[in-house]
Amino acid sequence: MPTPRRRRVMEEEHENHERWLITYADMITLLMVLFIVLFAISQVDQKRFEMLKDGMAAGFGQSSSPFQGSEAVMPEPGTQPITPVDPMSAEVERPNEIEQVSRSTGQDEAARRHAQAVAEVERLDGLRRRIDAALEKHGLRDDVRMRIDSRGLTISLVSKHIVFAPNVADLTPRGVQVLDVLAPVLRSVPDKLDIDGHTNQVKVKPKYYPTDWELSAARAVAVLRHLNERGGIHASRLSAVAFGHEKPLIDPSRPGSQTLNKRVDIVVLSSADEATRALFDKVLRDRDRL
Repeated sequence: MPTPRRRRVMEEEHENHERWLITYADMITLLMVLFIVLFAISQVDQKRFEMLKDGMAAGFGQSSSPFQGSEAVMPEPGTQPITPVDPMSAEVERPNEIEQVSRSTGQDEAARRHAQAVAEVERLDGLRRRIDAALEKHGLRDDVRMRIDSRGLTISLVSKHIVFAPNVADLTPRGVQVLDVLAPVLRSVPDKLDIDGHTNQVKVKPKYYPTDWELSAARAVAVLRHLNERGGIHASRLSAVAFGHEKPLIDPSRPGSQTLNKRVDIVVLSSADEATRALFDKVLRDRDRL
């Protein structure tokens, strides 16, 4: 006998017939808010409205308003209205402000470089005084001339006792003595050294060299080797430069110029940057006027 089929009992879903009340309540609430807002904006305080209008105008123009200080918005004592910013005047003044800042920055940079130049000149002058004292101690002060320029401190070996004999690049005994006094002082500073060789301006071909260039180069190398091999100055600090007869120390037409122009210069190269070294002459002139 077949088993009777079970009938699925479907329960009918309950339907909410009162949902319209929620929508109705929302609408009533919104209408109430609308009427409140309309009521609020219909009550205009004319005085406050005029003050607000003038303040807005002052913010974008030049009209007088309480925000410019003629009348306070709030009557409480101690309050201070804010000065409005005129957009047109701000556009005009801003380039001037940028120019002033740029000028101030440039002045600060110039002052910084001048201070660096003064400090470097003082350092080189201190080295000059130490060399002076060392040479004076050995009675050799008159054998050397020194000057500070944009390259650094130049020490010129100019005495007739230590300059090279004609046509040769061998140091005289007195020249060896001067270099032996200079070497310890130069060894104590870190600056690089240029050894500049020069000949005089006599238009005669050197006896043992093809031209003045080779003779001046040989004289520079002779001094360089002495400072390195006997003076203990590291080779990485030394370089030799040949100028031939192209850079006289004094006017070749002056009496005795040929002896002074035939020389070797030891140049203590300043490590300052080019812009700072360009101020050395001005610093020295200012010092001379004091």
